[in-house]
This record gives sequence, structure tokens and C-alpha cells, in this order.
Amino acid sequence: QVQLVESGGGLVQAGGSLRLSCAASGSIFSANAMSWYRQVPGKQRELVADLDRSRTTNYADSVKGRFTISRDNAKNTVYLQMNSLKPEDTAVYTCYVRIRATGSWGQGTQVTVSS
Repeated sequence: QVQLVESGGGLVQAGGSLRLSCAASGSIFSANAMSWYRQVPGKQRELVADLDRSRTTNYADSVKGRFTISRDNAKNTVYLQMNSLKPEDTAVYTCYVRIRATGSWGQGTQVTVSS
């Protein structure tokens, strides 16, 4: 099981951009799936974006056209580029990586978008 550490969260004004990073302690070359989730207190965790081994991507309707998930195998890192941010994007963002049958979660990073 790899350890995941997210970074890149913070406070940004509406319309701004942030890039989240999720660094893995081991190789993600064999990862079957890499995902970003977000959660607001009192609400269920929501899948924001995922990327499978064939580099096929999937996005929540609310972020399509604004967010991009990508991976850098050489750096063992998964990214989430977030553009045109809206106040409703405010949440704790957490990455998830599945290698074969084992999944790992990061600790989360806070993203706050002010209006």
C-alpha cells in the first residue's frame, strides 16, 4: 500500500486556479485507477475526477471543462488542475489510488474559493 500526500490547496478567489498534487511513496506505474474526491461537511464524498490505466478520464458534470486530472509516472504524482473555480468548489479534496486490489487514500487538502 502506498502512502499519499496531497498539496496545493488553499484560498483563491472565484475565477482563479489551483493545481493539487498527490505524491505517492511508491510507483504508480501499475495503478489501475487514480481519483480525486471532495467532501463538504455534512455531505457525502463526491467523485470529482478519475483516470484509469489507459488514461481514460471521467469527470463529475459540475467540473467538466474546468478541471483536468493527469499523472506523472516518473514523479509518482497525480495532479488535479482546477480552473475557473467557483465558491461551490470549496471542499476538502482527497486523492485515491488503486494498485491491483489495494486502494490508498491521502489525508486531504482544503480548497476554499471566495466569492
